[in-house]
Amino acid sequence: MLVEAEIWTIARTDQGNAVLVRPVGADVAVPIFIGQLEAQSILIGMGNVPMPRPLTHDLFISVLKEVGMSLVRVEITSLKEGTFYAQLVLTTEGKELIIDSRPSDSLALAVRQKCKIYIADAVVDDAGVAVSAITEESQIPGGTIKVDRLTQLQRKLDKAVEEEDYEEAARIRDQMKDMEEPRDS
Repeated sequence: MLVEAEIWTIARTDQGNAVLVRPVGADVAVPIFIGQLEAQSILIGMGNVPMPRPLTHDLFISVLKEVGMSLVRVEITSLKEGTFYAQLVLTTEGKELIIDSRPSDSLALAVRQKCKIYIADAVVDDAGVAVSAITEESQIPGGTIKVDRLTQLQRKLDKAVEEEDYEEAARIRDQMKDMEEPRDS
């Protein structure tokens, strides 16, 4: 069975980058190891960072629109021999199409389209890690995780907005903006 999920964070580990996918309202997250470029693409999509030229995931979304297709949802469907499997669920002319995809690409597209993300219960059972066990630096299956500073700030920003502490939210937003602005060398 599939359950609705969200990207909880992107983290650095001693084995590379991981995107942690968390079933909505659950106290576990599934670390999926991804490459640096994939992590960057997901973060760019999450942050709605404007790019001067379209990245591959932006290009794919443009092509979908041009041919009259829509990305409805992404599904992380299974974990076999240490490899995660996902699929894109597209619609066109009232028909649903399912396309095999890497989880990292699926998630990069989902954050751009703001479509729903689902994950199989079996994947959560097999690879889930307690959220309470994940701190700025902690052990997870596959290595040591180090939560990205920008991701930490995003969590704090979300909490400040939720608590209607807009002064704190503005301060955090400014910190994030300072981190994202290119510096002259």
